[in-house]
Amino acid sequence: MIDVLIAGGGYVGLSLAVSIRKAAPHLAVTVIDGAPEGVWQRDERASAIAAAASNMLDVLGVWDEIAPQAEPIRRMVITDSKTADPVRPVFLTFDGVTDDGTPFAHMVPNVAMVGALRKACDTLGIEIRQSTMAQSFKTGDHSVVVTLQNGETLEARLLVACDGVKSRLRDAAGIKTVSWNYGQSGIVTTVEHERPHDGTAEEHFLPAGPFAVLPLANNRSSLVWTERTEDANRLIESDDLIFEDELERRFGHKLGALKVVGKKQAFPLGLTLARQFVAPRFALAGDAAHGIHPISGQGLNLGFKDVAALAETVVEADRLGLDIGSLTILERYQTWRRFDTFRMGVTTDVLNRLFSNDSTPIRVARDIGLGLVERMPSLKSFFIGQASGTTGQRNPRLLAGQPI
Repeated sequence: MIDVLIAGGGYVGLSLAVSIRKAAPHLAVTVIDGAPEGVWQRDERASAIAAAASNMLDVLGVWDEIAPQAEPIRRMVITDSKTADPVRPVFLTFDGVTDDGTPFAHMVPNVAMVGALRKACDTLGIEIRQSTMAQSFKTGDHSVVVTLQNGETLEARLLVACDGVKSRLRDAAGIKTVSWNYGQSGIVTTVEHERPHDGTAEEHFLPAGPFAVLPLANNRSSLVWTERTEDANRLIESDDLIFEDELERRFGHKLGALKVVGKKQAFPLGLTLARQFVAPRFALAGDAAHGIHPISGQGLNLGFKDVAALAETVVEADRLGLDIGSLTILERYQTWRRFDTFRMGVTTDVLNRLFSNDSTPIRVARDIGLGLVERMPSLKSFFIGQASGTTGQRNPRLLAGQPI
């Protein structure tokens, strides 16, 4: 029988498998990945990895492989303006280092991160079942029996759903969500520019939503460009000339000529929070538990926090000889993570509503607020700590760079 069966072969599922197996090599861990073989190698996106998450990846033994392709964020600049404004006044800047002098975040190509985690799975003897999905499951007193899309059944002591914001397993478990659509989509692509970015990340608050420019290696930047859904779809379907013209209006010319070198994709944006994270022999992690707006860049890092907390909960229970799938054990994980997730969901929701509009009174108020933060070093340090994931009550050991 499998000890931990993980549905989802993305960064959350893979890092959870590595975290548990590395700390408890006797536990049998299997990952089910519904994507076809090799599809992860075609992912052109990049993600912001907070300092705490890179601590975890270092403990898992994969950061050294990822690091050569990771670009540190050395500075963060925040502006607030209209799209047509010729100048974007800077209201807030952050030096991109934590108290110990390390970058508070890195931009990492998804293919590098997933590739390193898959290699670690292979080294640790973690089985990855490719091109099939968990279709349904039935929970018993001592195990859960999972039926796969290909008709095969697997028995496990614990099933963890890391199968995305539209989680089929969450629905099968009868777990309800609180959710709504923002009427926005995030356009994601990669651009190449003439001049170096010097590790500077920028977030321009525009009436339709935030326009984030995130540094990558080799004079490239990753874009997360929020627009109303109908406008985003129009831009994605337009030819390159129109797209790059609209891009330059928002990006500006400070880094010279721009060229789109990545695939243009648009993803609908909304808020989804699971009402429960656990059920008997079942747990949610990553986007299956929470999908938030990318305005704070914390979606991926929330997933890594889930991983660190759930892995620690499972491993410590196993060391004490307890049942790793019992609801009593899993509720410890839920208690650990649910409030932090709810708080981040509310924060991103408020920020998006506050900054994604063109109301003059609200704009004046928020710009005054940004200016006050700019003049308060202690408050800026607090925000850096929050963004890096290095502050907070009882962080899991992995996020502090300690083995479980």
